[in-house]
Amino acid sequence: MQHDKLLDLAMTLAARAGEAILAVRARGFATRNKQDDTPVTEADHAAEALITAGLRAATPEIAVVAEEEVAAGRITEPGQRFWLVDPLDGTREFARGRDDFAVCVGLVENGCAVLGAVGAPVAGTVYGGIVGKGAWRRDAAGMQPISARTEPEAGIVVVASRHYSDDPRLAPFLAGRHVADIVHMGSALKFCRVADGSADLYPRFGRTMEWDTAAAQAMLEAAGGRVLRLDGGELRYGKPGWENPGFICTGRR
Repeated sequence: MQHDKLLDLAMTLAARAGEAILAVRARGFATRNKQDDTPVTEADHAAEALITAGLRAATPEIAVVAEEEVAAGRITEPGQRFWLVDPLDGTREFARGRDDFAVCVGLVENGCAVLGAVGAPVAGTVYGGIVGKGAWRRDAAGMQPISARTEPEAGIVVVASRHYSDDPRLAPFLAGRHVADIVHMGSALKFCRVADGSADLYPRFGRTMEWDTAAAQAMLEAAGGRVLRLDGGELRYGKPGWENPGFICTGRR
């Protein structure tokens, strides 16, 4: 299956998972903590079941690595080509009644994120991109291209994690930069803000996992932005333990 068809599959499943998440929110749910002390809800499991079933049915030749399956001890051997799924990125925000949570479905080839879909369920929007081909936003109005911007003369807009809003590393990192605004929010939607040109910089110092970033990295890089480790190296996938180092997302240079 070609990349454009794989992206359509990922975006369609992200949208359907978003609908399932909103249905759970509408009827109410309980939250519990996993072994790593991160929260999980019925919505996480419902969205993941929908996405993984859809991916395995449509692309049985591509392995699927999904957050809740890994948490339950189901470890899939990824190989050179595999899907990375975060069915509900920003569970803390979701559990607290906020709207900045996302659905992430990304494809990795030879250690690189090559395409991804990031759903914003509350907005009814799905962002998608194929590295080297382009990025788009799909909503009720249809499919529109998106593009990261160069830093504006009026100053950059920084998006930063709400959960790490008091991180002492942020202020020194921004020292000397012309900052117009800092917006704290949750989930991979921060990548989307940089990708569609409404923000310019997203530094991440805290812990993330590969399923948190693969889809969003591919989408942002497809839009002309960049994602690099704090040491300037590439952020790659298939690492032991699935844990990412710190990284920086930027728009066009």
